[in-house]
Amino acid sequence: MAFIELLKVIFIGIIEGITEWLPISSTGHMLLVDQFLKLQADAEFKEMFFVVIQLGAIIAVIYMYWTKLWPFRLASRDVAVDANGRPDPKWKNEYVIAGIGISRPVFLMWVKVIVATIPAGILGLLLDDWMDKYAKTPAVIAVALIVYGVLFILVENRNKKRPVKIKRLGQLTYLDALKLGLFQSLAIVPGTSRSGATIVGGLTMGVSRRLATEFSFFMSIPIMFGWSLVKLIKYGFHYSALEFFELLFGMVVAFVVSVLVIKFLIGYIKKHDFKIFGYYRIALGVLVILIFTIKQIVM
Repeated sequence: MAFIELLKVIFIGIIEGITEWLPISSTGHMLLVDQFLKLQADAEFKEMFFVVIQLGAIIAVIYMYWTKLWPFRLASRDVAVDANGRPDPKWKNEYVIAGIGISRPVFLMWVKVIVATIPAGILGLLLDDWMDKYAKTPAVIAVALIVYGVLFILVENRNKKRPVKIKRLGQLTYLDALKLGLFQSLAIVPGTSRSGATIVGGLTMGVSRRLATEFSFFMSIPIMFGWSLVKLIKYGFHYSALEFFELLFGMVVAFVVSVLVIKFLIGYIKKHDFKIFGYYRIALGVLVILIFTIKQIVM
């Protein structure tokens, strides 16, 4: 039985690693997974598991973007260089405090990330319990999948002949960051997708696909760490040995898969738009409706 549970955890970790970063809604997929591949655990643990397993995916972002995310260095070094031996623009106009250099561009990026996460953080704290109780239904998730799938297609069609206004993080203002945060806060509705809502918002604002995608990654870091901490506190940190192993192993699988998926996505959007994900979301939303309609009829 323990081996079967381990296989389930591996499969769930794979699904999480794929769907957390592609704008196709991890919640929608987890709903389907939970219908056909139920963990032998109580409802409280499963609710916590499906949130905290996402930490593996978040750690993958930190691993992949470490050089863009870490702002500190020893200021005693005269020149900071990049991987090719050239002066690294990350350290231009750095702050120096007690012998520690703080990259000004990275520091300002984190300020923008914090500004962007304020709306989602406030709404998450206020509405988390209500959403868990009333909104995590197949109907809500299916509608969100379909609506945002349609939006991806419409926005990409509209943007075909529109120039990109914001290509670099330095061009993103604090007001732009707040707007992206407001879009991300829409993802409190299950089935929306954090990355999906942020990317749709970014595209409507004239942000490049790559910048919108990477900034959605960075915004997820404080949100997911905070949300996971809330769920862990609510659960109470009382695990059996099996539950602890399942949680840890699921995070490891999600981490490995996320690294591969992030590399794929960044490469994909260099030459393609997001419409394929829009069509996929619509198809998945219709599938969710069909499955749960049939289930209701049969029951």
